[in-house]
Amino acid sequence: MRILTTSLIVATLLVGCQEDPEPTSPDSGTQLQDSGVPENDSGVPENDAGTPENDAGVPEDPLPSGPPVPQGPRNVPEFEPAFPGQTRVPAIQTKTPLQVTEIASGFRNPWAIAFLPDQRMLVTEKATGSLYIVTQQGAKSSAVSGLPAVDARGQGGLLDVEVGPDYAQSQLIYWTYSEPRTGGNGLAVARARLVDGAQPRVENVQVIFRMMPTLESTLHSGGRMVFTPDGKLFVTLGERSILAGRAQAQDVKSHFGKVVRINPDGSVPKDNPYLNNPEAKPEIWSVGHRNVLSAALDSQNRLWTVEMGPQGGDEVNRPEAGKDYGWPTIGYGEEYSGAPIHQSTQAPGMEQPVYYWDPVIAPSGMTIYSGTLFPEWKNDMFIGGLAAKTLVRLMVRNDRVVGEEHLLKDLDSRIREVVQGPEGALYLLTDATNGKVLKVTPK
Repeated sequence: MRILTTSLIVATLLVGCQEDPEPTSPDSGTQLQDSGVPENDSGVPENDAGTPENDAGVPEDPLPSGPPVPQGPRNVPEFEPAFPGQTRVPAIQTKTPLQVTEIASGFRNPWAIAFLPDQRMLVTEKATGSLYIVTQQGAKSSAVSGLPAVDARGQGGLLDVEVGPDYAQSQLIYWTYSEPRTGGNGLAVARARLVDGAQPRVENVQVIFRMMPTLESTLHSGGRMVFTPDGKLFVTLGERSILAGRAQAQDVKSHFGKVVRINPDGSVPKDNPYLNNPEAKPEIWSVGHRNVLSAALDSQNRLWTVEMGPQGGDEVNRPEAGKDYGWPTIGYGEEYSGAPIHQSTQAPGMEQPVYYWDPVIAPSGMTIYSGTLFPEWKNDMFIGGLAAKTLVRLMVRNDRVVGEEHLLKDLDSRIREVVQGPEGALYLLTDATNGKVLKVTPK
């Protein structure tokens, strides 16, 4: 185990290529009428002194003010935010000195972490389709046997992993992967019983969900999973990037560009929003997404996501049942070629992002902090930045972003995964051919 001491850094200029650098063709959608600008307040209630109050009516610290994190010029400067604070909020700085500890290394493009009850970690390796068990001391098991084959081309492979909410009784684990199929591939969700030991394996593998239709694409599968306290499972799905997939992002007959919600056995919850629509896929929760690689629940158990934009326009959203989040009709980015995608940033019946970045950070894993090791981080979002090579912290108050910080820039690493450990530390995965498990604690 190796300890790296890092100073706190408010981010330098965001540079680097997007997670999915392959250009896509311009969208040929028709122009839609602008829906008007949402209310121009901060969304934060104030007391007589102009200081925000918490739910108990007790004044909190004043909201951050000042310049934003340095980000460089916007790719699409003609697209203005729909409301104040939708982008480039004031920069903030963590007061607690940080320590970064290297737990383990030698992973080939690791993608996800999930904690077993004894604080050992399940770690997926995207490129090889391998799953490992890693101890807090850095010991790595042999690859867990019994997992199905993956299509590891491009952005495919073995992706997220989660421990079932009833693991103590069932030993069930869940994972997402790019499933090779006749005629192409598609994201699948599988579950199986984990048999622990010197040669770990899974048995009784069941595929509980398949993204449909099948398409030949190596891009934009999505793949993050989030269990809710009532036992439901959210799964995020990309729109496959190529135009044949992009065109289906708002089509309820397709899983592309959706967040879906299922039961742990793959059945459909009785209160899903499209259950009674015979034309729709009943698993759909929300539509109009591009490629959601970040997802987490807040303190109210509501789902938040961060999705990749094209060139500009990475978005923070709070997907709600039956709502349309606009892709590809509206957005704040452009094609990698510089050609336009959207004729407007707003349209009737389509939701605005809570926050967006232009230029992009290329977001990946995320967590919403609920631990006690860092009291100043309570309820803040932490998002892995791939292109930005940073850990992005967003201070959120009353469902609006009010402050932003870019941490760990001195690591110069693409951060693929961010999870909160059982003891309140943050655990990160670096996206590299020698990927690492890192642990962030107070110094």
